[in-house]
Amino acid sequence: MTDDVLLRARGLTKRFGDFTAVDAVDVEVNRGEAFGFLGPNGAGKSSTMRMIGCVSPVTAGELTILGMDPATHGPQIRARLGVCPQRDILDEDLSVEENLWVYGRFFGLSRSEVRERADELLDFAQLTDRRHERVEPLSGGMKRRLTIARSLMNNPEVLLLDEPTTGLDPQARHILWDRLFRLKRSGVTLIVTTHYMDEAEQLCDRLVVMDHGRIVAEGSPRELIASYSTREVVELRFDADEQERFVGDVDGVGKRLEILPDRLLVYTEDGDSALAELHARGVAPLSSLVRRSSLEDVFLFLTGRTLVD
Repeated sequence: MTDDVLLRARGLTKRFGDFTAVDAVDVEVNRGEAFGFLGPNGAGKSSTMRMIGCVSPVTAGELTILGMDPATHGPQIRARLGVCPQRDILDEDLSVEENLWVYGRFFGLSRSEVRERADELLDFAQLTDRRHERVEPLSGGMKRRLTIARSLMNNPEVLLLDEPTTGLDPQARHILWDRLFRLKRSGVTLIVTTHYMDEAEQLCDRLVVMDHGRIVAEGSPRELIASYSTREVVELRFDADEQERFVGDVDGVGKRLEILPDRLLVYTEDGDSALAELHARGVAPLSSLVRRSSLEDVFLFLTGRTLVD
């Protein structure tokens, strides 16, 4: 393992009885990058993260983190990781800053170190003016920022983020993305699981697409879209009883047609030209939209279903 590779998995497998949650996964994560696991719920992302976080034993395969084996050096690895779980597990009876103090003491930091580090992280999380307030009445976005701040108390080299913005409104998500981008710029390696394609595109330098415990594609968001989709997509919506009638007229206009229960997707390099051709063919949808391709389209091409299935 070179100094640039912080995590390496070969044939990584996790089974629960007869069920295989993670099926022979190969992954490498480099120092300083933001790496993502993209896929729907049940794809095996969280099971993979629990093995990386040294809280779930590996069933089969090899896993090396920071040059060490989790089976023999779990405590040493965990001391250098930050973990932001999918659900906030803050102590709502304590104040914002007290949540940070308590967590810092878990890592053996002195009282002065805990207070200094808490001050830095409250500023980073934009929660300085809330430091003396109890956690319970905070908004979801504030609680999420506090959870991330808490996970940084030990100055981790790697931060694990499991579905970091689930349940947040768009404004709170964008604020959190900005905080995470700043962390990456400061040199922290980010490993993220998400089922939001826009989040993966915003945060990740490189990612793998997972489905049913397996990796089905790997690359940067731009590389994956270029490899598995077209530049643009035309979305067409019809009355429920009319969509099937127009499939024949729509087919052949673009490079590929996807038929979903609620819409037709036409994959093309020029959405406006494709839409003009559809109108010339007499196709009259209730609504139409030309948009750029996304990782959702990559997943649909690779698996035949959407990320929210």
